[in-house]
Amino acid sequence: MRGLLEVDALTRRYGSLVALDRIDLRIGEGERHAVIGPNGAGKTTLLDLVAGVSRPNGGRIRFAGRDVTRLGPARRARLGVGRIHQRPAVWPSLSTLDNIAVAGARHRGGYRRTLPEARKLLSSLAIPDVTAARLSHGQRRQLEIAMALAGRPRLLLLDEPAAGLSAVEFSQLSAVLSELPRTVTVLLVEHRLDLVYALADRVTVLRDGQYVATGTPDEIRASSTVQSAYAARQPEAVI
Repeated sequence: MRGLLEVDALTRRYGSLVALDRIDLRIGEGERHAVIGPNGAGKTTLLDLVAGVSRPNGGRIRFAGRDVTRLGPARRARLGVGRIHQRPAVWPSLSTLDNIAVAGARHRGGYRRTLPEARKLLSSLAIPDVTAARLSHGQRRQLEIAMALAGRPRLLLLDEPAAGLSAVEFSQLSAVLSELPRTVTVLLVEHRLDLVYALADRVTVLRDGQYVATGTPDEIRASSTVQSAYAARQPEAVI
């Protein structure tokens, strides 16, 4: 599996708080890689650094063989880094189809060129072609994923996509994510471990900005080190 994302000794500080402390991460082309950990582990900080919305205090980020550590989010997006945030960001006054087409137009040379693929993406979702303001939270989450895919990302960053979903919406989201093509590499931050274990090829565990472990879902579930890391911060958590 060829490497797509390489993170070396990545460090981020906020004053005296060390949010990430010399984190290393390797993600292969086409991999589904999840990052989990108790609250305050540094998971979203890691996504912010990979996306380019925050700058590290130390370390290096390489994407597709290129050092992107000092590049901003717009340039990383043009290189193929897409992101889904914790709260869906859609254009409520536009139809679902137009949301997808407009999102892709910036990368594909215009609205009309994007329409055929936008229709195909919409047909893969469990949502109607209506004004986006009429969609539920879970439907907006699906729409935002399709909007990101319209830009043809090589790496898709997902920040807690299952947060706030009903049981039906969670099932629909799981189906959408499981059907993503392997041409799209996925880096997922998520508290719903049932989604993590169903989707991920490998899982990295963080705690208090520190690296704990990386392994397959079965290895992570069986790890006493991981169990201890969770129990210290979230005694009720089930790994």
